[in-house]
Amino acid sequence: MSEEVKRSKIEVIKENSRQLRGTLAEELQNNHEFGGDSEQLLKMHGIYQQDDRDHRKDKNEDGTAKGKQFIFMVRTAVPGGKVTAKQFLDHLDLCEKYGNGTLRVTTRQGFQLHGVIKTNLKAAVKGINDTLLTTLAACGDVKRNVMACPAPIKNNPAHDQMQALADELAEHLKPRTTAYHEIWLTDENGERTNVAEFKPVEEPVYGALYLPRKFKIGLAVPEDNCIDLYTHDLGFLAIVENNQVLGYNVLVGGGMGKTPAAEKTFVALAKPMAFVRPDQAIAVAEAVVKVQRDFGNREDRKVARLKYLIHNQGLDWFKAKVEEYYGQSLPAPRDVDVTDVDDHIGWHEQGDGKLFLGINIECGRIKDEGPLRIKTALRALLNKYGMATRLTALQAVILCDIDPGDKAAISQTLADHGIKQDHELTLIRRYAIACPAFPTCGLAVTESERTLPGVIDRLEVEMARLGILSDRISVHMTGCPNGCARPYTPDIGFVGKTLGKYTIYLGGNVQGTRLAYVYKDLIPEAEIVTAVTPALNYYKANRMAGESFGDFCHRKGADDLHQHGS
Repeated sequence: MSEEVKRSKIEVIKENSRQLRGTLAEELQNNHEFGGDSEQLLKMHGIYQQDDRDHRKDKNEDGTAKGKQFIFMVRTAVPGGKVTAKQFLDHLDLCEKYGNGTLRVTTRQGFQLHGVIKTNLKAAVKGINDTLLTTLAACGDVKRNVMACPAPIKNNPAHDQMQALADELAEHLKPRTTAYHEIWLTDENGERTNVAEFKPVEEPVYGALYLPRKFKIGLAVPEDNCIDLYTHDLGFLAIVENNQVLGYNVLVGGGMGKTPAAEKTFVALAKPMAFVRPDQAIAVAEAVVKVQRDFGNREDRKVARLKYLIHNQGLDWFKAKVEEYYGQSLPAPRDVDVTDVDDHIGWHEQGDGKLFLGINIECGRIKDEGPLRIKTALRALLNKYGMATRLTALQAVILCDIDPGDKAAISQTLADHGIKQDHELTLIRRYAIACPAFPTCGLAVTESERTLPGVIDRLEVEMARLGILSDRISVHMTGCPNGCARPYTPDIGFVGKTLGKYTIYLGGNVQGTRLAYVYKDLIPEAEIVTAVTPALNYYKANRMAGESFGDFCHRKGADDLHQHGS
């Protein structure tokens, strides 16, 4: 008798869920938090059950503990970050009607509503779907939001071709279950499918168990890796000639996130596997997903990402399996790699006589606070001009299709609302991103979004003192080691390690093509800038001409930095 294959608890939950239904519909009818099984299934529908950690110790009038106050984060998938003015405005309305009044641009070019209470949850999801976007598969063990360079270049068809492929990948790889429609999009009198009536639909890509773990896909061009292609499970690097995409280098096995206490976990950059023509990309992507579906680890979720399958079996084995599933051999990747990255902030020519404007949104949080009224400004501009928008992987917003004659008025509107433009911002602030962390993320062990702006303030002071404030240095911060803000590839990464303390990573680069190394560990938040400053001093005094901070730290290495930069 063959040995029974062990599976994790979540694998069993998915298998018994009746294609992601579980008891979600029934539990929506009460005012309690969702049970453990349903909490896991919610993620496949684009929802995280959370609680406000700032209020965990709140008391009732009689002095008894209130307990956890459950709220929900609802994530919208936006392939390539492409959003119409109406969709953007509708999301601004939804965050006010059902959320905490803020709208967040994610590091994967999506939107997030925060602070949604359970009685508003269904209305929020339905409201997002009414905008012709969806929360389905924005989280969970399926392909996540498909990313692509958001620059709205009109005189280079390659950008439109990448956006089209992002849309096609998102559609082709979406789950086919009808559970989402039945649970979230019917009215209170709508028919629901119960256990007796359940009839499964075919899931041609995912099968009965979906994927062993989340799966991230992105597209980029060599001169602009603004989406951090090497951090994805599956990446498509466009090979462009005469403004046309000839094909893509297919990269596989990237992934941020690790568990410090588990040495078997690690971060990894994707590896070039093959070259494909544009007409092959969808089928090859499906083959890659199916190999991960069939061979990925379903026993231990800590090592279930694609990067572990490739590490254990080897890239040659993996490519052979992909070719088997695809049905033919694939040529080696072309000798092309990432060369640069653009944050798209500021005014740019679109190529068709129009302009686009990239607006820095610090940590992605669209809100009005004091003199900085981002939400009001964006609402005013979108209502007046109705321009299309794009969301970037650096949590910024791009306003597209702007008539040059409107440039001065738009700039004035931004200034009137306290919003700085590119020439008023340092590069270190423009290239800085953070995950939400406290108070909503249950995994956070340190602050991130609420702390990073102050960290950048202090770094700017040190850089100004050294005369290097114009240098481009990327800083990513996360409240835990899961790496949602991709902290293992930039020049400087701050990763929450334990309560209030961080691991500092140096030696990556702004292009996202190199992993950083641990520089210092368990550094309190108040001391992280002080801990980095000696390395900045050493860089100023000993860098080579044109050398970036990340390249300098990589060249010198951790031991040398500790010897001379402490």
